This record gives sequence, structure tokens and C-alpha cells, in this order.
Amino acid sequence: MPIKRYGTVQTGAGGKALPFARAVEADGWLYVSGQVAMEDGEIIDGNIIAQTHKTIANVLAILDEAGYGVEDVVRVGVWLDDPRDFWTFNKIYQEYFGEHPPARACVQSSMMVDCKVEIDCVAYKKKDG
Repeated sequence: MPIKRYGTVQTGAGGKALPFARAVEADGWLYVSGQVAMEDGEIIDGNIIAQTHKTIANVLAILDEAGYGVEDVVRVGVWLDDPRDFWTFNKIYQEYFGEHPPARACVQSSMMVDCKVEIDCVAYKKKDG
């Protein structure tokens, strides 16, 4: 099965080209690169609530583009800028993943861009054929 890459031509803050794909699919597995609360190349204003909703929406949009759903997600990685945001983040996260909880790691980390949360995931969907 060939490898399929999604979103290889993308830009980040300041219109700079990003040297990675939004997601890569191989043999039924989809690896979604870390997503932040970015819209039109810029991080949105807002607290952990607004940024979490936008970040998860970005992840879900990539899953949808590749033909996957939240029920196909098997693992999620979460990076929070401030550990005090953990419980607020969890409440919002559960709204999206509560019915189909994947394995998850969540750590506190300094971010490479000015955001409050970053999320990546791995999804699996058996392909016909």
C-alpha cells in the first residue's frame, strides 16, 4: 500500500512554509502531526477553552479529510503550556472523545509557538482490499 501525505504545502506564522505533512497515512494507519489553535497561519486569541476547541477542531478536520473519525483514533498526545489548565482541558477533551476514549499521554511543555495546547494523534481504520 502506498504512503499518502495530507497537507504537504502549508504555511505557519508569518507565511513561512512548514516542512512536514499535516498527516501521513500508511496501511490503514493515520499519523496526524501536532496541531495547535491555528487559523489562517496565526494562533487564535483566547484562553485554554478557546484554544482547546480550535486545536481539536483542527485535528478532527484532518481526520475527516483522510476519511477517519474520532472513533478511529487509537492514541492522542497532548502538550499543555500550563499544568493548571489540565482539568479545564480534560473537560473539553471529554466532549469530543468521551464516547470513544483513545489511549493518551498528556505532559506540560514549553511550546515552540505562542499557544496553550498542542495535540497529535494516531488513528487506524482497516482498509478494504
